Amino acid sequence: MSESISQVSMRVRGYHLDGYGHVNNARYLEFMEEGRWAFFDEHPRLIGQLHSAGRAFVVVNLNIDYRAAAVQGDDLQVFTGIVDVGERSALCHHRIVRSDGTLIAQADLTFVLLDVKANKAAAIEGEVRDVLQGMVVAKESFTA
Repeated sequence: MSESISQVSMRVRGYHLDGYGHVNNARYLEFMEEGRWAFFDEHPRLIGQLHSAGRAFVVVNLNIDYRAAAVQGDDLQVFTGIVDVGERSALCHHRIVRSDGTLIAQADLTFVLLDVKANKAAAIEGEVRDVLQGMVVAKESFTA
C-alpha cells in the first residue's frame, strides 16, 4: 500500500451501536474523521503549508457506500488518502475494512481550501498544491 495512504486501527465499542446492534451510520463519519486526523498527523508538511498560506480544509460533500455491518468487538482499519486535486477542490478517499478483510464502508469526501481571512473558498495553488499533488494515489492503491 502507498505511503501516501494513512491507516488507523479502531475497535467497535458498545457506544458506537444503534438499537439494532450494529454501528450507527453516523458513527462512520467519526471513524473517517479519525482517519483524516491520522492522515494529517502523518503529513505535517501539508499542515504547515496550509497554516502558512492562511488556509483550512472545509468539507463540502461526502458520499458513503455502506457495504457490510460492523458490530461490537470488530477490529477495523480506516484507510485515508488523496485521490484527486482540482483547481478549487480535492477528493479524499476513505476505506473501512474489518480485520477479516471485509469491506465495511468506503467514501469520497470533497473538500475546498478556505481562505481564513476572506472566509471563502480559495484556489488550490502554490506550495499547497504541490504538496497535495505529491500525495495523490489511485483508488486501486487502497486494495493493494
